[in-house]
Amino acid sequence: MTLAPTGAIVEEARAAGRGVGAFNVVQLEHAEAIVAGAEAAGAPVILQISHNCVRYHGSLEPLGAATLAAARQAAVPVAVHLDHAETAELALAAVELGFTSVMFDASSLPYDDNVAATREVATACRARGAWVEAELGEIGGKGGAHRPGVRTDPEEAAAFVEATGVDALAVAVGTSHAMVTQKATLDFDLIAALRKSVPVPLVLHGSSGVPDADLVRAVDAGLTKINIATRLNTAFTRAVRAALAADPDLVDPRRYLAPARDAVTAEVTALLRLLTCR
Repeated sequence: MTLAPTGAIVEEARAAGRGVGAFNVVQLEHAEAIVAGAEAAGAPVILQISHNCVRYHGSLEPLGAATLAAARQAAVPVAVHLDHAETAELALAAVELGFTSVMFDASSLPYDDNVAATREVATACRARGAWVEAELGEIGGKGGAHRPGVRTDPEEAAAFVEATGVDALAVAVGTSHAMVTQKATLDFDLIAALRKSVPVPLVLHGSSGVPDADLVRAVDAGLTKINIATRLNTAFTRAVRAALAADPDLVDPRRYLAPARDAVTAEVTALLRLLTCR
């Protein structure tokens, strides 16, 4: 296999009524673990790097290049996606680096400003062959970066997609970013209404907070791309803590990062089997 177009992975899943797992990469071990999990599940996957992660590392290119290399060596189709880009400059830099898609997030802006900014980025990125996701409505969490409780309106969503020309739309249907418990309550009637009104694939952000059974139900109701980050980080950190607790004298990072990587692999494998077994 080789690096795969995000659009091809997502559209094939939507046509088959399956979900696609889109998992956030924080460091190289995440990328390796996610690819290994996808190979174990025999399913395509999307590797994502967020704008927040770019800030953490100080630039996009080192981790981005490593993530692209992991995708190119995979035995299953793997796409590489920029998540929650807040500037056109970063979105275009990702496309030039070789990312197959970007998510441009202007959802905190007034509607007309969101449309204008998103349309400009979508036009530029699509001209370079990249698939573009945007957000309408505001998903809670992330330390107040988004106001909770603002749901996506189906009619407005349809108009937004037509006005911007985006390929996919992230919608606010009851999730919140950075949840460490699976207590989110999804609005399944709203998901169904959005699927009926919006002609492009729908994306669920904040999926770590959704119970497994509801993730399956959400895919059945019309969501396709399922973004998961915190759930993997929880598994990763739990494994690191266990390794260090078992050997307080441990100093070699490989000795505690390896079990953490394995824990993420297992989590990804289980989640992809859940989302793709229809």
